[in-house]
Amino acid sequence: GLFLFGLGEAFLLQSGIGNSPWTVLAEGVSLHFSFPIGGVTALISCVVLLLWIPLREQPGFGTIMNIFVIAAALQIGIAIIPHQNNYFTGLVFALLGIGLVGIGSGIYITCGLGPGPRDGLMTGLNEKTGVRVGRVRTGIEVVVLTIGWLLGGVVGIGTLLFALLIGQSVAIAFGLVERISPQTS
Repeated sequence: GLFLFGLGEAFLLQSGIGNSPWTVLAEGVSLHFSFPIGGVTALISCVVLLLWIPLREQPGFGTIMNIFVIAAALQIGIAIIPHQNNYFTGLVFALLGIGLVGIGSGIYITCGLGPGPRDGLMTGLNEKTGVRVGRVRTGIEVVVLTIGWLLGGVVGIGTLLFALLIGQSVAIAFGLVERISPQTS
């Protein structure tokens, strides 16, 4: 699931029409430090994980794997997926990326091996502040997107499509995982 998530992010990046908010940030940081986006993604995840300390969140095996597998898959995807200069194929790549992120999320979240760094930050802030999860996540995403855009990360129609479609993509993936997973009592 984590590998599919990272490949989905790579398809979005290579679409040329906009990235997810966290990849906008990673791309912006990467432009200023000449460090590969996959490495920056892992570094950002580690920084986010440090923010768990005052929130008293506990990482799991999946939390740590999230950092490294998604970053590696993103970097591998960038190396093998061609960057698109055509708007139509870029749109197809963006939609494929959103679908893969949704499927990857559905698989890794249902494993219950620990939340990803960003998810733990969201739930930790929710518990500490009492602010609803949706508002906390939206606030985090807007801040990350704004910083990434100011640093030069690509924001476009792909970013908007991600914002509008990722929730539904994950929901569909949850349904699929539920249908094909063995039921436990």
